[in-house]
Amino acid sequence: MGEIKVSPDYNWFRSTVPLKKIIVDDDDSKVWSLYDAGPRSIRCPLIFLPPVSGTADVFFQQILALTGWGYRVIAYPVYWDHLEFCDGFRKLLDHLQLDKVHLFGASLGGFLAQKFAEYTHKSPRVQSLILCNAFSDTSIFNQTWTANSFWLMPAFMLKKIVLGNFASGPLDPEMADGIDFMVDRLESLGQSELASRLTLNCQNSYVEPHKIRDIPVTIMDVFDQSALSTEAKEEMYKLYPNARRAHLKTGGNFPYLCRSAEVNLYIQIHLLQFHGTRYAAIDPSMVSAEELEVQKISLHNSNEQEEQ
Repeated sequence: MGEIKVSPDYNWFRSTVPLKKIIVDDDDSKVWSLYDAGPRSIRCPLIFLPPVSGTADVFFQQILALTGWGYRVIAYPVYWDHLEFCDGFRKLLDHLQLDKVHLFGASLGGFLAQKFAEYTHKSPRVQSLILCNAFSDTSIFNQTWTANSFWLMPAFMLKKIVLGNFASGPLDPEMADGIDFMVDRLESLGQSELASRLTLNCQNSYVEPHKIRDIPVTIMDVFDQSALSTEAKEEMYKLYPNARRAHLKTGGNFPYLCRSAEVNLYIQIHLLQFHGTRYAAIDPSMVSAEELEVQKISLHNSNEQEEQ
């Protein structure tokens, strides 16, 4: 595999942050990977759902910056349908003895986060959602008719399909490094992980918003080119009219890698509304409201300078 270019901290992260392997049912092949270094006193932690199973370390920028907040980053095992994933995730939360969690989901991870909130709406397990470059209906990819055939395809063909959504042409160095990093991670995945990701991404399904309308939501997206169409983004705004919006001028498909400081700030802003409650996801000693306000002003000024 090629050299990781995104951050010199990556190797330190891999060697330092605890990684747990958890089996939550009788199927030994369903192994959840959990990066877990937050304080156990936080009973409603923030959990990150990556865009592809087996790639939880794509959030290493967030893990390093948010240490001590109670973050937990998971890599889900191979699942072939949304209901199976939701049932497995529920069992994981039961195993971890967590009644409720905040979820940050990117791309497919964002769709799965919504489906899990929908799945548990009668006995809610999701306190809030942060949806990054997420979608609400798999039909936008126009591949529902091929969803059941991905398991037959060889790995090289599956990688070609996934890579086809990556940006091409001139990019700034941080975005180019983010793409290089994701390509490197995809090279490490097996055929079943890639096939299951594409199956979940294209299997005919949509979110039923009336089942999760009371959940606080922040929609995070980018203004530059990404795999999501403008129509898909507009549909998310319609489904969640009361959602907070966190717009990034640039970031492409992987803003959590190449615009991590901005993404981390928006995460803090979202979670601030739960400070001082039983659903707090941040250790109060780690960040104050005053510190957060200074960061918000700094971000606003930075955005204004870019637009000039």
